Amino acid sequence: MPVDQLLEQLHLGDPRSVARAISLVEDQAEIGQHIMQGLDQQRLDGALTVGITGPPGVGKSTLTSALVEQLRQREIRVGVIAVDPSSPLTHGALLGDRIRMMHHALDRDVVVRSMATRGRLGGLCAAAGATRRIMAASGCRVVLIETVGIGQSEMDIASLADITVLVLAPGFGDEIQAMKAGILEVVDLLVINKADMPGASKLRFDLGREAAESDRVLETVAAENKGIEELLAGILALEAAFRKDGRFRQRRQQSRDKETVDRCLDLLRDRIAGLIRNHPPADMDPGVAAEVLLERILHIPG
Repeated sequence: MPVDQLLEQLHLGDPRSVARAISLVEDQAEIGQHIMQGLDQQRLDGALTVGITGPPGVGKSTLTSALVEQLRQREIRVGVIAVDPSSPLTHGALLGDRIRMMHHALDRDVVVRSMATRGRLGGLCAAAGATRRIMAASGCRVVLIETVGIGQSEMDIASLADITVLVLAPGFGDEIQAMKAGILEVVDLLVINKADMPGASKLRFDLGREAAESDRVLETVAAENKGIEELLAGILALEAAFRKDGRFRQRRQQSRDKETVDRCLDLLRDRIAGLIRNHPPADMDPGVAAEVLLERILHIPG
């Protein structure tokens, strides 16, 4: 399919065209660059990206699904990027989006993509940023990114999303102190899911007085759809505030800058791996070999 035709169908919200465009970008096909340059900028600016992160077992997938349902009740088209652990053999996603989002599968206005981290410590695959823009260009007013949930090292989500939601649950209080030095300080909303379980009050206390006494902390029981409407209202209120005071635009620029750097490093890593594979440096100290390879690739002295 020609690029112009693919873009036309993508902007009309055609699910197959959206999936095709994402695959082309993921595969780093040359046509992918033309697709990204042809996306509707007005839709990209108007879309909201919400990151949903937290430790495994707190109910992120259930919460994400409940948010999708709440958005669809408001007739809002929504995209979901489910970032999963990578298979050590195939680097593919181990968890399937169709399993966790099965009851949304027939809804044309719910665009779901499951993506692998490909071993990246930050928890987000290299193509996640491009995928959220493709979804936005297809008419998704909100794009939810549910990350793999590997703890403090998962800081990428805060730089990619416009608003970041950290999900916790009773029984995870022991991890709070360690998280305070990391993602807990940069998230916008804290959600205590499974709030009907014993220990919810202690978890709120463990978050600290400043967080616990503010409107940053919300309680949900996602499995019963409790607190989801309030959570969505909180997210949309933050979006309005961020757009008004300039933080939204600032975060978008920072996100673009970081994604550009990450993409450069990905491309550089591939080129270096190819050089070493085809011309392995014989009996050379790795530090010296790195200097030689960088000089050869970048054409600058080490």
